[in-house]
Amino acid sequence: MDRYGWVDFQPSQSADRYDPYMSRAEEAAKRAELAAAQERAESLQAQKLIDAFLAAAKAKGIAPHPLRATLYSGQSVKTDKIGWYLRKNQSVAVGDDGSYYVLIVPGGFRERLSGVKLRPSPPPLVVGRGGKDGETGDMAEFLQLRLEPGWAAS
Repeated sequence: MDRYGWVDFQPSQSADRYDPYMSRAEEAAKRAELAAAQERAESLQAQKLIDAFLAAAKAKGIAPHPLRATLYSGQSVKTDKIGWYLRKNQSVAVGDDGSYYVLIVPGGFRERLSGVKLRPSPPPLVVGRGGKDGETGDMAEFLQLRLEPGWAAS
């Protein structure tokens, strides 16, 4: 106890224990940190699925194709990558280098003429999370469907 009668509180070093003296900002930062750690772990699991898909696609002789992206305005543009579309609406793809790409991109007149340079995104375990019913699904399911004969992006 200190001279005012307060118990000297020593914060716990354990990350999983609740600290009643934590401020709201500290709580928000802690939640953001935990969410980011969860997202990194999820991406690592999804990347393992993608790596297995690449090996299976090459073993089955499924050739990658030049990828096209869609601008926010709706126009289709060429990209600098080749790979496999995972959804029939061609909104996400896996590159031949094992990267995950979201193919809905910003751009204008210049991108319509010259195309876009895609940047890889961290792969999720659930494709389209937060979307409408029927637009989401497990990454494993999308990858497995892509390996089946007769799959064609429309």
